Amino acid sequence: MSALTLRVAVTAFTPLAIQIGESIGYGTAVVGVFGMLPTAFFAVAGLLTPILVRRFGLEATALIAMLMAGTGSAIRAVVPDTWELLTFSALALTGMGIGNVVIPPLVKRYFPDRLALLSSVYIVMVQLGTVIPAMIAVPVAEAHGWRISLGLWALLGFAAALPWLGVLRNRRGHAKVDKTALPLLDAQPPGKPWRSPVAWGMALMFGMTSLITYSVFTWLPTILHDAGATMAYGGSMVGIFALIGLVAAFTAPTIVARVTNPFPVVIGCALCYFVGFVGLITAPMTATLVWVLLLGLGPSTFPMALTLINLRTRTAAGSASLSGFTQGVGYSVACIGPVLFGVLHTATGGWGIPFIMLTVAVFVMLAGAWHACKPRMLEDTWN
Repeated sequence: MSALTLRVAVTAFTPLAIQIGESIGYGTAVVGVFGMLPTAFFAVAGLLTPILVRRFGLEATALIAMLMAGTGSAIRAVVPDTWELLTFSALALTGMGIGNVVIPPLVKRYFPDRLALLSSVYIVMVQLGTVIPAMIAVPVAEAHGWRISLGLWALLGFAAALPWLGVLRNRRGHAKVDKTALPLLDAQPPGKPWRSPVAWGMALMFGMTSLITYSVFTWLPTILHDAGATMAYGGSMVGIFALIGLVAAFTAPTIVARVTNPFPVVIGCALCYFVGFVGLITAPMTATLVWVLLLGLGPSTFPMALTLINLRTRTAAGSASLSGFTQGVGYSVACIGPVLFGVLHTATGGWGIPFIMLTVAVFVMLAGAWHACKPRMLEDTWN
C-alpha cells in the first residue's frame, strides 16, 4: 500500500496540467516547474530520510511519509492559487520521496531471503500507482472537475498509513529504534557512500533514468498535442508509458538477482530509448504507440537500480545508506530534466534539441550503470 502511493501525486497532475493552469492562472513555463518538483523533493527526501530514521526508526518514518503524502494531496486539490498548489504538492512529494528511501531497507530488513520477490511486489505497486492516475485523471476531471480528480488520491495516502499504525501499536515501546530486534540504523553507518564508485554509479544510473522519465511524463502530452493529438490522448499515452514499466517490474528484479553483471540489459534499455526518441521527433503521430512502448521499456533501469541497492550491500544499514545516497544525488541531478527540456524547446521552437539532451543523459546513465552493475559490495568500497 505504501509503494502504491509513491507516484500518484505526479501522474495525477501531469495530464491535467494545462486545464489546471487555465483554471487558476499559470502558463506553460510553470508546467516545467511542476515537472521539476517530483525529482527536487525526492532529492530533499533522500537527504532528510536518514535523519528521520535515526530519530524515529524505519516504521515510524514510513508512517510519517504516508501522512505527508495524504495531507499534501488533499490540501493541494482545494487551494485557489499557484503558489499554494506548488507548496502542498511539495509536501505530498516529500512524503512520497521519504517512502522511496525507506521501503528498500524495509524489504531487506523483513525479507532478506526473498529480495527478488518482494522487490518485484514493491516495484509493481509503484508502477500501478504511476499508471492508474495517468489513465483516469482526464475522464474523472471531465466528469467531476479537476479538483476531485487531483484530490481523490489523498485517500490512498491515508489508507497506506493504517498498516504502519498497526505495526507501531503492536511494538508499543519499540516504536522508536529497537536495538535488540531491529539492528538497522541505530548508529551512523561506518562508511561514507560518496567515496564508493558503487554508490556514484548507482546514483548516475538512477538519476539519469529519473531525468528521462520525468521529462517524458511532463512533456509527452504537450509533444503529442503540438503534433495534433488531444490532451486526453496525450494523457493516455503517459499512462501507457508508465504501464510498460510493469513488464520490467515483474522481470527486472529476478534477472538482476540471477545475473552476475546485468550491464547488457542496460544496453538494451538504451537502444529502446534511442529508437523511441527518433520516432517521436520524426513521426510523432505515425506510430505513436510503438514509440511510447519503446520509451516505456527504457526505464527498466529503474527497477534494476532499486534491486541493486539491496544486492550490492551486505547489511540493511548499507542498504539504507546506499538508498539515501542514490536517491538524494540521483533525484538532485534529475530535477533539471523537465525544466531544461522545456527551456530548450522554448529557445529552439522544436523538440529536436531537447531530445538530444535526453540522448546525452542516456550515455551518462550507461557510464553509471557500468560501475553499478559490477559484482562488488558497497561496504568494500566506501572507506
